[in-house]
Amino acid sequence: MVAFPLAAFAAALLALVPLRLAEADFDGPVNAQVVRVIDIHVRIAGIDAPELRARCDDERAKAEAARDFLARRIEGRAVRLTSLRYDKYGGRVDAAVSDARGDVAAAMLKARLARPYYGERREGWCGQA
Repeated sequence: MVAFPLAAFAAALLALVPLRLAEADFDGPVNAQVVRVIDIHVRIAGIDAPELRARCDDERAKAEAARDFLARRIEGRAVRLTSLRYDKYGGRVDAAVSDARGDVAAAMLKARLARPYYGERREGWCGQA
């Protein structure tokens, strides 16, 4: 489970993620307020989105669209994190993220701004429809 190598873009800078995460996985829930959407602090589990540090202009445009969608949806709003885990790169957290309207990953997938991700090697976004 990973979000984007969200590096893929924009996860949320969230307040109140517990220090317990440094010790082990944490099922949550953790309620948090999104301060702003940036390029990674919490990875949204289960999706891969394009990188802002893109390899081509096409990927960068897709990353900006994904970031903007996420900002409109959750910036300045409350979210709930569950199934919190350290990501495979260390130092960041993967979490299922939901808001008052439901699952954020599902919304990103439905809007075609991300694709499912299960920890496999990521495919490129350049030249992808």
